[in-house]
Amino acid sequence: MLVILVLLVVLFGSVALYYNVALGAETAKVTALQQATAELQRRNSQLEERLSSLDQSTPNASVLGFNPVEVYESTNRSVVTIQGSKIAAVLTLFGPQQSIESVIGSGFVIDYANLHYVLTNFHVIDGIVNATVTFRDGDAYPVTVIGSDALSDLAVVSIDAPLSDLYSLDLSSSASLRVGVPVVAIGNPFGLSGSISFGIISQLGRTIQYQSASGNYAIADMIQFSAPINPGNSGGPLLDAGGFVVGITSAAVSDSQGVGFAIPSETILRELPDLISTGKYSKHPYLGIQVADMSYQLSQAAGANVTYGLLIEQTQPGGPADKAGLEGGSQLVNIAGQQYVLGGDIIVSIDGTRIVNYDAFLTHLERYTVPGQVIQVGIIRSGHYQVVQVIVGARPSQ
Repeated sequence: MLVILVLLVVLFGSVALYYNVALGAETAKVTALQQATAELQRRNSQLEERLSSLDQSTPNASVLGFNPVEVYESTNRSVVTIQGSKIAAVLTLFGPQQSIESVIGSGFVIDYANLHYVLTNFHVIDGIVNATVTFRDGDAYPVTVIGSDALSDLAVVSIDAPLSDLYSLDLSSSASLRVGVPVVAIGNPFGLSGSISFGIISQLGRTIQYQSASGNYAIADMIQFSAPINPGNSGGPLLDAGGFVVGITSAAVSDSQGVGFAIPSETILRELPDLISTGKYSKHPYLGIQVADMSYQLSQAAGANVTYGLLIEQTQPGGPADKAGLEGGSQLVNIAGQQYVLGGDIIVSIDGTRIVNYDAFLTHLERYTVPGQVIQVGIIRSGHYQVVQVIVGARPSQ
């Protein structure tokens, strides 16, 4: 009997121990699940805070918050078609003859000092005759050129139109633009009026070259974007999610393969008072140098200790750089089929800002300097860094 009792006690003890161990294991599992849930909630809160911070710091940066339909419907009546002719002399077997070419471009209405004007590109109105502006409803009026600047590809024209046709667009600052922000371009590609295209800001601070009957021009601090544009789009607005103008599109670069460029609104705002009051803008900065972008290969050939910056190949005699003592080169070399002049100073900074290439150089000058201003130009000369003071000049008109 005693043996049976002992066996029963052992049996019940084993069962109790088993259930206690099992219960402890389940409790541990529950605790682990609770801890994992708390960790997920903590990470979710951090993610929500980061998303909230991103939305506040980069407004209109999300394509999901961009409605091209609303932007178009609220702005397209302000976009106009500019038409006219350009007369050029051509040499034929029968001697010089006149060639007449049709011109079509875009523009948009703005309000400046309670007066209405149309903004467009310089290359649209350059040499144009019998120019007219046509509104969306078909009303057309002759134009008068008020001011223009070939070096920024900008022009302002006036029209004698009733207020019922004049819906102005507002310009916002392009200084806050960031790569990746969505934009739309509205214009008249190939004469197809009121066309819209959608894209994003691809890059900022580009320099483009274009050639016209008036000369060859380097236009600094341009916006690069992915919205398709074609001949006829030139002069139309580049708009952000709020329907504000952040630039003027320019189709001056042919065969751009889907890459568009625009003059930033900061340039427009800076030049507009002069263009309207004096008919021109003469405050583009100028140093008077011929330069080449540094690269690894060029650095090796020059025996330089930097692979970025601008190699000064030549200075304009009597120009700002020449007067300040900046030096060009004298040794002509051929690198990968391209000729360079070695031996000159290498510009690596302006007023403490690193200058990587020609785009950065011209963009910095346009944004932050004016003729007559003294700037601190950091250079590498004979392998040593030094700073040279340069008085900025005014860029000669062509």
